[in-house]
Amino acid sequence: MSYALVLLAHGSSDPRWRAPFERFRDALAPRLGTPIRLAYMELCEPSLETTVADLTAAGTRRIDVLPLFFAAGRHLRKDVPTQIEALRGLHDGLELSLLPPVGEHPAFIEALASAVADQVGESLRP
Repeated sequence: MSYALVLLAHGSSDPRWRAPFERFRDALAPRLGTPIRLAYMELCEPSLETTVADLTAAGTRRIDVLPLFFAAGRHLRKDVPTQIEALRGLHDGLELSLLPPVGEHPAFIEALASAVADQVGESLRP
């Protein structure tokens, strides 16, 4: 495999917290037809470092990291770019890119607004 997408979430010590991210990955995979992995910043595994190491060991040469965050705060402005640079140094020839957080995409905002309106609208119906 020469390309993979890594979905990066924050992480939690509660394993139930991961379920929506796993469902999202499973729903996305057939649409893209490319390897998709989940990685977490902290509090659970697999970490970004572990995921990138596994992918490169399997022959992946290009990886995009898509943060499953609403916006780019400190983690995405400082912590993750530092991790990405360190990983590039560990894996010769690896093309590793950090994409903008999913929450900044206009289609995400529209989909989320629609889902919230549906959910709240149901509770407002007599």
